[in-house]
Amino acid sequence: MMSEQNYIDINRQSWNNRVDSHYDSDFYDVKGFIEGKTSINNEEMVLLGDVNGKSILHLQCHFGQDTLSLARLGANVTGVDLSDKAIDRANELSNEIGVDARFICCDIYDLPLHLDEQFDIVFTSYGTIGWFPDLDKWAGLISRYLKHSGKFVFIDFHPVLWMMDNDFTKFEYNYFKSDPIIESQTGTYAEKESDIQVTDVSWNHSLSEVMNCLMDQHLRMTHFKEYNYSLYNCFSHMEEFEKGKYRIKHLGEKLPMMYSLVFEK
Repeated sequence: MMSEQNYIDINRQSWNNRVDSHYDSDFYDVKGFIEGKTSINNEEMVLLGDVNGKSILHLQCHFGQDTLSLARLGANVTGVDLSDKAIDRANELSNEIGVDARFICCDIYDLPLHLDEQFDIVFTSYGTIGWFPDLDKWAGLISRYLKHSGKFVFIDFHPVLWMMDNDFTKFEYNYFKSDPIIESQTGTYAEKESDIQVTDVSWNHSLSEVMNCLMDQHLRMTHFKEYNYSLYNCFSHMEEFEKGKYRIKHLGEKLPMMYSLVFEK
């Protein structure tokens, strides 16, 4: 059985391996970001609302583009990520654009060792919860870091996507959480032709698991939405059917691609 430390070490190395390729990729468009482009989509902004003057905890911030985009909008933001290389880049990016944000490098489960305050908003987005074996523990941290009347804003890829093989021709994995999924590949979603080698350990989590673990923390769901498109061209065989919206070409509208949740404390 894989130990907790093993999966953390494997995933930290995986994300460290990705950072340079991601930072230089067209996918993340760091040049455009430095020049003033935001990395926050309209779908997230509708959920977040006016963030000016708000305190925000951004979980799994990678190299900080969303964190700094929120800071540009007037929020006081703290970004957290497992990858030390990503956090180094986040601090460099913060200095380069002259926008203040605080960045913490740690496994999310260890965050109470590094941070003891509460926030108006806790935010996390796209490809996040699959790295956690225990969502009850994750939900407990969200509740811990929310102020009274604060809100948790979450948007991610739909769990149905994670059931399928990379070519979207068959179901390969369980919809419900089961044994860890261990995968090795060449390349990365942001730079598919890259020669970097990565190995990941992840878990699938159903919609009911996500919702119930948050409700068990006495958080109140105020929003749930599913989307039949992705905002990112990050899977195999995707086509852009509208400006900035993507689907799996041979499946069209048949798959849910993303979902979003808002919970209040």
